[in-house]
Amino acid sequence: MRKTVRPVVLAALGMALQVSATGVAGAAEPLKIGLAAMISPKETLKYYKGLLDYVGRTVGQPVEMVQKATYDDMDVALEKGDINIAFVCAGPYVRDKEKFGIELLVAPQSNGKPFYHAYIIVPKDSPVRSLADLQGRSFAFTDPKSNTGTLVPKYMLWKQFGKTPEQFFSRTTFTGSHDRSIEAVAKKVVDGASVDSLIFDFQAKANPVYTNLIRIIDKSPPYGIPPIVVNKGLDPALKARLAAAFLNMHKNPEGKAILDNIAVDKFIVPLDRDYDSVREMERGLKSLK
Repeated sequence: MRKTVRPVVLAALGMALQVSATGVAGAAEPLKIGLAAMISPKETLKYYKGLLDYVGRTVGQPVEMVQKATYDDMDVALEKGDINIAFVCAGPYVRDKEKFGIELLVAPQSNGKPFYHAYIIVPKDSPVRSLADLQGRSFAFTDPKSNTGTLVPKYMLWKQFGKTPEQFFSRTTFTGSHDRSIEAVAKKVVDGASVDSLIFDFQAKANPVYTNLIRIIDKSPPYGIPPIVVNKGLDPALKARLAAAFLNMHKNPEGKAILDNIAVDKFIVPLDRDYDSVREMERGLKSLK
């Protein structure tokens, strides 16, 4: 019988990262904006601080960036109202909307579309040519609630082979973020992983040190892009100002430069039906339980 190993965290994210935005006058209470652990804390600070600073200045309110170590932590903070607005994954949005009424605010558009994919990746010199070839090998997920980092590859295994990860792989692990999964594959810590296409494509352009060592062997169907959400009790006037700040960002030279730096075309008003494919996938995964 093949030995399986219970998933473990490959690299701890540590405590929540909190950074106050600068350049906002006044003593107003900070607007807490959460970022789920799609990329590691250092990379999140590097790429998103400028964006949140800009939003804070535009709405005229100081901003506090709060990164949680897991999607579970972010869900709890949103439900309790500890965070007003958050960048979340598609999967948590679907579940949180059903559980406590989280609302869509805006979503990024990248490469001209509000959708993204899961990439199944392996080391560049790996003999693996397809998902089927990964059977009996090691595999990295990101967070248990991540859409492209966990839910999508689980669904692909079920649809194509009728198997769970425990039945298919020899060993699985959780890295905590997509950039760490990319690094783990590049360094051959694992034989394969599933990662967010947006993050992989961005790294391939901005800093390809690891992506150059990787090959994409499969690509999932499109899913609604990770949105920005707000609590349903957020003040409507503030919600409108926030939406306007994001939606008009690409029209402002400073805002456009910030968006270009994180490979976002612009922000758009997302449609809830864009996430129906995530709901369909989750219904299928429930049968595995």
